[in-house]
Amino acid sequence: MTVIAVLAKPPREGLVLPELADTTPLSEAAVAELYEAMLRDTFLAVDRSGADLLVNYLSTDDLPEEHRTDIDPVAELRSIAADTVDDVSTVRFEPQVGSTVSARAGNTLTHLIDNEEVNSAAVVFGTAPLMTRLIVDSAAMKLRTNEVVVGPATEGRAYYAGFTETVDFEDSFEGIELQRLTNRATDADLDTEFLQMSPRVETGRDLLSLLPLLRSRFTAERIVPEYTASFVHDRGLDVAPSDDGPELVVDEAE
Repeated sequence: MTVIAVLAKPPREGLVLPELADTTPLSEAAVAELYEAMLRDTFLAVDRSGADLLVNYLSTDDLPEEHRTDIDPVAELRSIAADTVDDVSTVRFEPQVGSTVSARAGNTLTHLIDNEEVNSAAVVFGTAPLMTRLIVDSAAMKLRTNEVVVGPATEGRAYYAGFTETVDFEDSFEGIELQRLTNRATDADLDTEFLQMSPRVETGRDLLSLLPLLRSRFTAERIVPEYTASFVHDRGLDVAPSDDGPELVVDEAE
């Protein structure tokens, strides 16, 4: 069984997805709401799969001073999880350790694989709402015959990175993540397999990639991530053509 660590932050204004707020008409409050919706959908996808959910959170000491409150991040995230999954007692909560994303992801994966000796472990970022239960279970199947499984996102990023053996994780979740993760696997003589591509939403361009997929699935009456879809509907988010290319439309009166 795969342990999936969701690298999570408390959904606080200005703390989460700052580039998304800078590159769209969405306010910091709306972006925090969207982040929470995507995080909930990630929790659900993992919880409904055959994987074990580990919420790997940023502790108060690791938050910028302006984003610290009287509420402990783990308490905030536990409350969100409890309101989302059927049984929060099955969810693990552990603090991230490390000074960079690569260090935190690498430390978590190394601890799970080397110290806890789990069969496989993966990290995800909670910002790829189209990562469904079926994708999570497909990744677990691929990890039975490959040491590394990566889910490609746009612009060379990864929305899922699973391992049965550790690699050199230094700087592996920075820059062109997809290539770096594959290179590190090859350097360690490990086989890599890939999942279907899925948007990881961190910028306005990412949101433009997600919305047509999400609205098309909704129109075709296919499964959609319920919390993210609800946010999109309530905010009237859509993509429209313009002289400068696709642009985000926000119509909360929809």
